[in-house]
Amino acid sequence: MKLTTVEEMRNIDKRAIEEVGIPEIVLMENASREIAKAMEEILKGVAGKRICVVAGTGNNGGDAFAAARHLANAGARVKVFVLGKPEKMSQSAATNFNVICNMGIEVFHLSSDRDWDKLLVVLNTSQGILDGILGTGFHGELRPEAQRLIEAVNKSELPVVAIDVPSGVNAANGEVKTVAIGASVTVTLGAPKWGMMFAPGSLYCGQLLCDGIGIPAGILEDKRILQEMLTKKVAKTGMLPRPIDCHKGTCGRILVVAGSKGMTGAASLASLSALKSGAGIVTLACADSLNDIFEIKLTEVMTSPQEDDGKGYLTSANSEAILQMASKYDAVLIGPGLGRNEETMKLVRDLAAKLENKLVIDADGIYAFNRQGQLLANCSQAPVLTPHLGEMAALLGISVEELKSDLLSFTRKAAADYNAIFVVKSESTIVVYPNGMAYVSSTGNAGMATAGCGDVLAGIIAGLMQQTAENMAPLTGVYVHGLAGDICFEKKGNCLMAKDIVRKIPNAMKKIM
Repeated sequence: MKLTTVEEMRNIDKRAIEEVGIPEIVLMENASREIAKAMEEILKGVAGKRICVVAGTGNNGGDAFAAARHLANAGARVKVFVLGKPEKMSQSAATNFNVICNMGIEVFHLSSDRDWDKLLVVLNTSQGILDGILGTGFHGELRPEAQRLIEAVNKSELPVVAIDVPSGVNAANGEVKTVAIGASVTVTLGAPKWGMMFAPGSLYCGQLLCDGIGIPAGILEDKRILQEMLTKKVAKTGMLPRPIDCHKGTCGRILVVAGSKGMTGAASLASLSALKSGAGIVTLACADSLNDIFEIKLTEVMTSPQEDDGKGYLTSANSEAILQMASKYDAVLIGPGLGRNEETMKLVRDLAAKLENKLVIDADGIYAFNRQGQLLANCSQAPVLTPHLGEMAALLGISVEELKSDLLSFTRKAAADYNAIFVVKSESTIVVYPNGMAYVSSTGNAGMATAGCGDVLAGIIAGLMQQTAENMAPLTGVYVHGLAGDICFEKKGNCLMAKDIVRKIPNAMKKIM
């Protein structure tokens, strides 16, 4: 399923109207039917029930007016409260507004204290609320009257159906600066908007329903729209069939360069995850003084101890030996628990510049390129980087807040400039390619906010490098990782640990095959 930016959705509407010839009011009518249907479902029928409609004067309000008509026709007792001046209504909104007035549906303009008092009375006696105050064009700060209305709706604690996006949510990036409607259901129109996939905005959407409102599929699925939901179908498409005559050497030979004193767990989790995802051979290149620990922790994973003079971390002195070993492997994962000693960082940069393998860089490996991301463009193949928001911000030399304000644009630019594939971990993990194509994960949960979870993801992606079509390992890996976490969450909730996810990787893999 495509995800649109706010500007793209505006252009989609324009194309449907101007190129195809669908009148705007027809699109509004189509939307209103689905909105009314959502209200009927959430209230288990609307006949005889009191519904409060709160609306602005834009097309979002027009959708609400049209939906109010359908609800009234279905037997609901509807009262409509309008915020803003009627003379500022769009033509389509004004048409639907006049219709409900002519039908005798009670309409109140929120202009005087008496109107606001009436609103509170109606909210106290209603069974449901329809939110059509603000649409996808909203950004910045709420006007005081809009904030007052949103707070009144939220205080009622009634079921709310939001039109397109909950009022107060910035559909471009999910930002909520002051307050937003806490919807039970959001009926998003045309296609889901990118920003609605991210907190805090996503937390206000409730159940997200999408209706194409009659816009031709060819427009909604335009190849020029470079955002897409990462679904099971996409993840499965990436998997290559395993031939009957395969053996461990053909299913993926993965070299993991990881671990340092105090962080052997990260290296172990990453290595095990690569094996659990189906790789045939996994070898961990580690500091010699830590090898005994890894020999105990890991059974199926081989180790290759590298001389470290008892330091407990790898250095640039290990570069040549690791490069020679890497020539026998299909993919290399660098970074989990490596530590941030400057000599280790030199090793990372040297390996990245000289390796000819498929490359995944995680955690401390990413730290080695902070404010030096341009060095990644020298890699023989586009590397896969798996930063969390803090690591991504540090790589770019900006704050996390600045990054989150326009995550898609910042990540797209970095992917293009560094010729790298970015897997940015957040409440909704995104995968962005150098050509600008971006995906947002549909799996994963809050219980996965736990130490080691990122190491597991890096290991899965590395393990899938030889089992998936070209450049598909990040997509399949992200989906499998989130799905394994979801399976764990069913039994362990927020108490799940990274090792639990490792155990469920085979279950998740089986579900997409």
